[in-house]
Amino acid sequence: MVPSPDALRRERRDGVGDPGRRDVFRLPALSASVADARGRIRARLREWGAGAELRDDASLVVTELFTNAVRHTDSEKITCVLHDCGSVVRVEVTDQGRGTGVPAPGVAGADEEGGRGLLLVSVLSLAWGSDPAEDGAGRVVWAELAAHRAPH
Repeated sequence: MVPSPDALRRERRDGVGDPGRRDVFRLPALSASVADARGRIRARLREWGAGAELRDDASLVVTELFTNAVRHTDSEKITCVLHDCGSVVRVEVTDQGRGTGVPAPGVAGADEEGGRGLLLVSVLSLAWGSDPAEDGAGRVVWAELAAHRAPH
């Protein structure tokens, strides 16, 4: 029997990989914090030996997810998690639950500046989605990216 993608996702989230390769940080829910989140993800992935492509992709993903949490929720703090699961790197952004519904890719017109963030996340990620936060207040929006390692 082949496990479902949801079962595989839960299995990875429940500790497959190196539990020492996890970074959790909280930032104020401000537009100015987006650059801090992006820099933290890039620095940690560099420390972990990730290649430039993964660093770039993860930076863009956290930028989009964090920006959405700032724009579409009334959160005071946003929690980010970076987890190295071996062949997959998981990025999670958790808000405080004062948002307006489940995240879904928008349809942006050619002249619109926004509305393409989750489309970019879906293109760069092996999988992405959202779940209720463990404490019941808030939402975790996550993306999993292929973990390409830098050549030694």
